[in-house]
Amino acid sequence: MRLLIVEDDPGLGPSLKVRLESQRYAVDLVSDGADGLAAALAVPYDALIIDVLLPTLNGFDLCRSLRTHHILAPVLLLTALSEVEQRITGLDAGADDYLCKPFAMGELEARVRALLRRQGSEKTSLLRFADLALDTRTHEVWRGDQLIPLTAKEYALLEIFLRHPRQVLTRQMLVDHVWDFEAEHLSNVLEAFIAHLRRKLCANGEPDLIVTLRGAGYSLREPSSL
Repeated sequence: MRLLIVEDDPGLGPSLKVRLESQRYAVDLVSDGADGLAAALAVPYDALIIDVLLPTLNGFDLCRSLRTHHILAPVLLLTALSEVEQRITGLDAGADDYLCKPFAMGELEARVRALLRRQGSEKTSLLRFADLALDTRTHEVWRGDQLIPLTAKEYALLEIFLRHPRQVLTRQMLVDHVWDFEAEHLSNVLEAFIAHLRRKLCANGEPDLIVTLRGAGYSLREPSSL
């Protein structure tokens, strides 16, 4: 899952990015409201975390602009403004949730998870396909009764496949959702990570569920349809 943080605090912004990346999200960080809008228009983010008091374009106006451009990804607003009227303004501007500073990192993580669950059709933390199971809360992955250790990027790739089973996922879609926009030259890198993921998922001779569709991308499919 790919997140955008729009936060101009030089201490808080990087701290949020590091913390959320440790939870296996791909995270982009910008410090200006206008840059946040430009990033959101260019990349299909799964959720956005936006400070209210931003330079150039404040968080309320940024939310309004996102909705005007039909960007429906959930938005969590961060602010030191705790008055009820300010919270109402933010929600009316298009935000989905509101977190007042100072806050505990654990609460922010929980709110992000809730927004992502609310966005999708799945209301549970468990994603399943064939004999695969992935728990988005504990980050455990199982194939049958075998626990499979994955790196952060391998986990992120598998999560995308499990959220979009049987769909064709282009190389660009996978890159956009797993790597942040600072990453470069990812064509060979993506292939390497797909290969590593396949080896781990099929370590005991299980059928490969990830199909390569030449010229199109990849797809997660049942063995009988291969």
